[in-house]
Amino acid sequence: MKKSAKIDRIFLASVIVLALGGFFIFTSASLGLLAQTNSIFGSVTMTQFVSLILGLVAFYVASKIPYTFWKKNAFYILVAAIALNCVLFIHALTLTSGGAGRWINLKFVTLQPSEFLKIAFIIYFAAWLAHVKDKVSTFKQGILPFLFLCLILGGLLLAQSDTFTLAVIVVTGGGMLIASGAKLSHLGLIVLIGALVVGGVVATRPYARQRIVTYLNPAADPQGSGYQIQQSLIAIGSGGIFGRGYGQSVQKFGYLPEPTGDSIFAVEAEEFGFAGAVALIALFVLFAARSFKIATRAPDNFARLTVLGISMLVVVESFVNISAMLGVIPLTGKPLLFVSHGGTALIIILAAVGVIANISKYQKK
Repeated sequence: MKKSAKIDRIFLASVIVLALGGFFIFTSASLGLLAQTNSIFGSVTMTQFVSLILGLVAFYVASKIPYTFWKKNAFYILVAAIALNCVLFIHALTLTSGGAGRWINLKFVTLQPSEFLKIAFIIYFAAWLAHVKDKVSTFKQGILPFLFLCLILGGLLLAQSDTFTLAVIVVTGGGMLIASGAKLSHLGLIVLIGALVVGGVVATRPYARQRIVTYLNPAADPQGSGYQIQQSLIAIGSGGIFGRGYGQSVQKFGYLPEPTGDSIFAVEAEEFGFAGAVALIALFVLFAARSFKIATRAPDNFARLTVLGISMLVVVESFVNISAMLGVIPLTGKPLLFVSHGGTALIIILAAVGVIANISKYQKK
């Protein structure tokens, strides 16, 4: 392979525009917090700004670290991520919000350990698949280790009531298996098990069941469970072709729940209209397309699978959020990457795409 001193320029541009453009959108959406208090607005905006700076530093550092470092330490990274998620079982250190205990409260800062877990899984699974090579088509070396990993991670995530993150890990891992040459019959087994797990969650978790009911008939309880999707559609429809203008969203002022969180796409669509919504989606498409291009030129299987895994994670999470705000799929409560409020998510995803940036410096001969 040969190494270039420069990161893929198109990929770099897509990341910078997503990160800076995301903060631009977030700043406007956070004005909706003024309906509560000025102090909340200032605190949330400053926290997001600091997270953006730390994230860009993390991106730079990760882009400088040879990608082989992650392969050599993949097992230890996964163990560390699992240990960090186990901290949530210490109730004194757990912050609960909306009935879910997903955050470690260190008083001066809060962390969401599942964000580390997603990237750790991708790095470890890429290293495993690169190690087994053609044996991935066998049940013992391909699907069985994946199912075992999902069992461990699923236990941790379901304890946090974080079904969506588990689904993202399963979908991402499935994509990596396909890229590695796993048998379709084995993948069918994953789909079957996944369907059974989802059915079990819906049957036993009232919040999951309510989201399905709301998705099927959002107008049934417009002031209750259907309120968020109703307000989201009003915001998106109010934007028209070119939007109300930056900072001019009406729905973010006390109408739209979580305007800086999972509803932020609705705010963006209201202020920038259909054109702005398409532009944001196009940025994610450009990011994905360039990432896949980098993957095709990657020097080895670990690098290729790592790029595919991280880029799939970004694409799946982002388009699930957008689809939920449009009412295409049930609400997930998950943020829009690069845009929504969430310091841990922003820092970790920028560090992860920094790994892709480093891999883009290497090419096959």
